[in-house]
Amino acid sequence: MNKNTAAHFNSICDCLPDSRGKLSSVLHAKLAEKIPPMRQRVRNLVTNYGSVKIDEVTVAHLYGGNRGVKTLVSDISYIDQKEGIRLRGYTIQEVIHALPRVEGEEYPLVGGLYYLLLTSEIPTLEEALQVECEWRNRSELPRYMLQSLKALPRDTHPMTMFSHAILSMQHESIFAKRYEEGSLRKENFWETWLEDSLNLTAKLPTIAATIYNIKNRVDDYVVPDPDLDWASNFAYMIGKGDNQDYKELCKLYFIIHSDHEGANASAHTTHLVSSTLSDVYYSCSAGMNALAGPLHGLANQGCLRWLLRLRDNFSSFPTREQLEEFVWDWLNAGQVVPGYGHAVLRTTDPRFTVQVAFADKHCPDDELIRLVKLVYEVVPGILQQLGKVSNPWPNVDAVTGALQYHYGVQELDIYTVMFGVSRILGLSANSVWTRALGYPLERPKAMTTSMLEDIINVNLD
Repeated sequence: MNKNTAAHFNSICDCLPDSRGKLSSVLHAKLAEKIPPMRQRVRNLVTNYGSVKIDEVTVAHLYGGNRGVKTLVSDISYIDQKEGIRLRGYTIQEVIHALPRVEGEEYPLVGGLYYLLLTSEIPTLEEALQVECEWRNRSELPRYMLQSLKALPRDTHPMTMFSHAILSMQHESIFAKRYEEGSLRKENFWETWLEDSLNLTAKLPTIAATIYNIKNRVDDYVVPDPDLDWASNFAYMIGKGDNQDYKELCKLYFIIHSDHEGANASAHTTHLVSSTLSDVYYSCSAGMNALAGPLHGLANQGCLRWLLRLRDNFSSFPTREQLEEFVWDWLNAGQVVPGYGHAVLRTTDPRFTVQVAFADKHCPDDELIRLVKLVYEVVPGILQQLGKVSNPWPNVDAVTGALQYHYGVQELDIYTVMFGVSRILGLSANSVWTRALGYPLERPKAMTTSMLEDIINVNLD
């Protein structure tokens, strides 16, 4: 932030009470206004239309991971096949345009995004700064958590460290303490869930930066800069505070990765665990364990490794013809092109598009960025010729790692932690609302293979 903005930021924070251990008055009041009518909408649907069929499950669904089966509700985000992710009804481009930003800066404050995710309303600059102030007041890490991170083996994967750090802070859960005391009414669970969510999200950039530093830099905790916003502080704490472009990239990155519909692996895991009334720390730690899988959050590492392999395959920057030959050979060998295809989208991922636009402005001559764009020109056409891919277009992972690599964050195993920092914004906002609406314990029914065979009258003779 510039000096004037930092002064305004601090003046707002100075006017707020110390929010550690207290509810955010702004968010609490806004949610308290919105929750009763939303509860009534849900009650009306269940009471009057509970028997209406929405979807049908097939044997292929049961054995295919229930892909595409409509079984969860999330009002926070939705994936449109043609327009990509919508956050509270807004496309990625609309979110970036509408959210407030400080004067002279390129991308919005992430605090404004969190306000939007929780309340469904586009905040004013002052409201976004209030969230940033809440986060600043709650950002200090517990000493026991820092000590436990440093006690782990040096070669522990950063995602293990991240999940461990979140889980260790379950000791801080306001919900768990109040529930144990028996002092909470069910309709008020969301209040302590909001409190825990603000406490957890406030610490995420610092946790991620600490893990990065322990693994790669100073083996210690870097104190956040009180004059910087939530996203820019991550850049500062990993030693890139002087690079304004990278601070802007952090804001963009954390906004576009924040949520991705309520049924992806990490979101569903978090929802399932929280449905047992395991608090935000338990459930978000579980969600990060899902995100750590190669078929989910680790995909961003695979995309960059493939790009680096592609780059190293040629003595100079490849021509279009050379790249086409390489891709055909790669596919004919039974491999896939990482970063291409999506379970729901049937168009270029808008999160890819906005990152390429950032690259065009800030680092158009970077070799890996040029490769990303050449691959984009070549691969979709080849995949369409094969005729076996429902979506030949790039997803968000096709460019994310290349941008981080350009700015010197070349430790690939930290990328999924950064993804997790962003994704917990959506996971925690969804969790607050599931508690507000009183969603029950999730408990689907399993069947045996023999039962399925009997139902469809399979002839076993």
